[in-house]
Amino acid sequence: MELFQLSRASNVEDAVRVGATSHTAQQGAEVRFLAGGTTLLDLMKLNVEKPGRVVDISRLPLGAIEATAAGGVEIGATVRNADLANHPLIRGAYPVLSQALLSGASAQLRNMATTGGNLLQRTRCVYFRDTAMPCNKRNPGSGCAAKTGFNRTQAILGVSDACIASNPSDMNVALMALEASVHIQGARGERSVPIDEFFLLPGDTPERETVLEPGDLITHVTLPPPAPGGRSLYLKLRDRASYEFALASAAVIVTVVDGKVSHARVALGGVGTKPWRSREAEAALTGAAPGSEAFQRAAADALADAQPQSENGFKVELAQRCLVHALTLVTTPA
Repeated sequence: MELFQLSRASNVEDAVRVGATSHTAQQGAEVRFLAGGTTLLDLMKLNVEKPGRVVDISRLPLGAIEATAAGGVEIGATVRNADLANHPLIRGAYPVLSQALLSGASAQLRNMATTGGNLLQRTRCVYFRDTAMPCNKRNPGSGCAAKTGFNRTQAILGVSDACIASNPSDMNVALMALEASVHIQGARGERSVPIDEFFLLPGDTPERETVLEPGDLITHVTLPPPAPGGRSLYLKLRDRASYEFALASAAVIVTVVDGKVSHARVALGGVGTKPWRSREAEAALTGAAPGSEAFQRAAADALADAQPQSENGFKVELAQRCLVHALTLVTTPA
């Protein structure tokens, strides 16, 4: 870990002002915000992240979970994952989010990790985390070692010639299905970004993972009111039962009325370079009778554009089976 200056922000405006002194749009910027630190400190120890200044925002008033006037929920950026997963508003109205959070990491990490930090969680690609190896995400223009190396855990959707790294988050897959909005305060003021637009595909610039600019601070996330009559579920498939990242996962929200699917939201994890919403699967489900035929068709449509690498072709069928099983479970009468 390289030397850095540590300071504590007295308020959101102070944090934004200090953060805006960075002159790079790359996520590994010169100024980084620290809340739980479960990802940032880990990467700093590996010299993947090398900020000159770290700003502690953990004491800012961004830790509330509150119902909104519109019937949704507002989640502060420094809310701990454990608190969010077990909050009555989340467990009752948004079980898919609670399930996703409880399937991630360990109890100890969930007690420290935050909502804002989870949104910015970086890939677990071994080449990204090894500074001796080329990685376009860490060192633009150096190459992507994963394309010809170990890529069993990498993405099959949204990949580019420059990067095939998968997004590791469980929480963000659920937020994608829930159509969350990310609220940001920066040098240009406040703005709200739909989560599907918050994450960027790697393209030719894999070092830029989100729409955040230097100085931008995530203040909170809002969830719209839950779909009337909807049921939701998060299903995660992994190599071992705990403390493991998804090989494939599915967050599904489905409403069935008069024997037909009237509302469907589908997001996949473990297979995309960002949390992957599948509008193709949603379209296949809407208006269909819930059952094996509709679920198989939705799964096929969801993975139709997959581009497997040399070692992860199994993820195509695994993700399809994951989605079919999740849809089966969520539409089976209790």
